[in-house]
Amino acid sequence: MKNITLSLLLILSLVSFSQGKKKSGGTSFSIQNRTVIVYTSADSTNLRLTKTDNLTFKELNQPLETQLCVFVNPNKTYQTFLGIGGAITDASAEVFAKLPQNKQQELLDAYYSKEKGIGYSLIRTTIHSCDFSSDRYTYVTEGDKDLKTFSIDHDKKFRIPLIKKAMELIGEEATLYASPWSPPAFMKDNASVLNGGKLLPEYYQSWANYYVKFINAYQKEGIPIWGLTIQNEPMATQRWESCIYSAEEERDFLKNYLGPTLKKSGFGNKKITIWDHNRDLISQRVTTILDDAKANKYVWGIGYHWYENWSGGDMMYGNVGKTHEMYPNKNLLFTEGCVEKFDANKYQLWKNGERYGRSMINDFNNGTVGWTDWNILLDENGGPNHVGNFCFSPIHADTKTGELIYTPSYYFIGHFSKFISKEAKRISSIASRSQLLTTSFINKDGKVITIVMNQSDKKLNYYLCIGTEATQVTILPHAIQTLVF
Repeated sequence: MKNITLSLLLILSLVSFSQGKKKSGGTSFSIQNRTVIVYTSADSTNLRLTKTDNLTFKELNQPLETQLCVFVNPNKTYQTFLGIGGAITDASAEVFAKLPQNKQQELLDAYYSKEKGIGYSLIRTTIHSCDFSSDRYTYVTEGDKDLKTFSIDHDKKFRIPLIKKAMELIGEEATLYASPWSPPAFMKDNASVLNGGKLLPEYYQSWANYYVKFINAYQKEGIPIWGLTIQNEPMATQRWESCIYSAEEERDFLKNYLGPTLKKSGFGNKKITIWDHNRDLISQRVTTILDDAKANKYVWGIGYHWYENWSGGDMMYGNVGKTHEMYPNKNLLFTEGCVEKFDANKYQLWKNGERYGRSMINDFNNGTVGWTDWNILLDENGGPNHVGNFCFSPIHADTKTGELIYTPSYYFIGHFSKFISKEAKRISSIASRSQLLTTSFINKDGKVITIVMNQSDKKLNYYLCIGTEATQVTILPHAIQTLVF
């Protein structure tokens, strides 16, 4: 009898412990006492990241097919968010230097302050010149294979001061990575930094050493380099700085030269990103490199751009998702996008902003951890650019008047970057109809950030649904909203 009593007590204790543990360890999301704050930017209105509503949840058990819905499930989490930002190029830094001091501070706040602006945390910069430089240059004298003349003095005039200001404002979340457009001319088979060409095999080691010199030089200036991409657009022969690598050539340069050289130099912790080109050929490049174990071990992530529609086709968003399915342990990073063919008459063209919103939603839903725009600032001509490749940036400066011109792209990006925090987790977010695009994240503090974009010409009412609770939201034609709750 005594043994039976002890056994019953033990069973009851185990049951009680199990129930208590389950209760205290539950992680289900609750919307109790939460309100939804809505921020809106809309075409043909003055709404620009404007707080437009404050809503509460009510019961909605079974939505009808006639009810437009956005279903958010915070209990289904995906990739961890790294950040959003833009490139500080020579062009951006030179235009910045021409602004009056109050406008310089306005620009810094507009990009890098969460309170006053849109909270950028990612910075991309170039290893010597690119097309968005006033002229072409490298960090060594021509023919210096041993890199004895290596100097970043050129960057100290404009680019480095701006990077320092930006990083100071961002604080500890600042993440900077660098990309080369071309090795020096003497290292290439076409003897030019322009018009494509290939890195000559006899200069593979010298070029790998160049990255190390760059990292050392910038870090001596107090600028930590988080990571590198191996080559900007390695399949594009451009009239500006460019260099061609086949998938096999990029793989072999990485595994035999760049990776080992960085490791030997004490920079094995720098994040190396491969590809750094469009979505079209991404799977072939990634498979070739990552299926090689010796190359794979050096790769942090896969970079890509959005210019694959140059041929007249659609954006290949799905290629990013398919790549993520093949290599879920590697990070996807959008490394460049901009609206090409600058035209000052199109500063406020809403479609330019929608291009950003559409890409960002699709890219994050396909597993991307970070998103980097191209130039943060250009002048009233879409430059400077030493080969005439003038483009748009989210903010332009009229260097004659000192005026800053904010384009729709700035506000579209801000609907993501201002609200999503570093280390947030993407969560499930699904629209019931194609008129709406959506993505969602949950920040570390438990706040949910849901972005909804209306692609249609009509004002729509939709339900934001969390389980059996919902709130009705109105979205204007061609509007983007951020819902915070």
